[in-house]
Amino acid sequence: MTRLIIWRHGNTDWNAAGRVQGQTDVPLNDLGREQARVAAPVLAALRPDAIVASDLRRAADTAAALAALTGLPVRSDARLRERHFGQWQGLALTEVAERFPDEYARWRAGDPDPGAGIESLDDLGKRLGAAFQEAADLAVGGTVVVATHGGGARQGVGHLLGWDHAVLRSVGSLANCHWTELRHDDGVQRRTSPGWHLRAHNVGLITQPALTDAV
Repeated sequence: MTRLIIWRHGNTDWNAAGRVQGQTDVPLNDLGREQARVAAPVLAALRPDAIVASDLRRAADTAAALAALTGLPVRSDARLRERHFGQWQGLALTEVAERFPDEYARWRAGDPDPGAGIESLDDLGKRLGAAFQEAADLAVGGTVVVATHGGGARQGVGHLLGWDHAVLRSVGSLANCHWTELRHDDGVQRRTSPGWHLRAHNVGLITQPALTDAV
């Protein structure tokens, strides 16, 4: 059995302000660092065999808290970055709604390709799904922790599970420094699915109100 833990980074000032991060390299704030510090012992108790992280600081520094306890190196993978939000990056969501009303309405309605230079959900899922699978392949039969981002996490998990966008919209986003657990029974022959199963979602300790979907 291979266990894959998909861990969202800790809180940032842009998360708190409802500002679109996308692939902008925003650091953790004090709350985010505390979230990572508190979550790290819980994940260390799972005895991970490998840690992989997005190269953006908020995810890399979250992973570093776990690495400090386990002694494992953090492998960096740029494919684990958040969805690219095109012209919205750096804007508050209130500004987005004013400046891009049509694209914002489509995004809120779940359009997988709303425009404004935003990465499509199909491309996002394929990018993150491939990175998740390669991370899992580092320790077949073991446990791998992947530190990434909220929107990317959901689409990548959906890609591994074979879920379409309509199903994923019914699954809540990961809170900061919470995680999803997937398992793969390596001894069972694959049939119609890739073999991954959802075992837990949005597990974590320190929470704060979520303003909107992960951006």
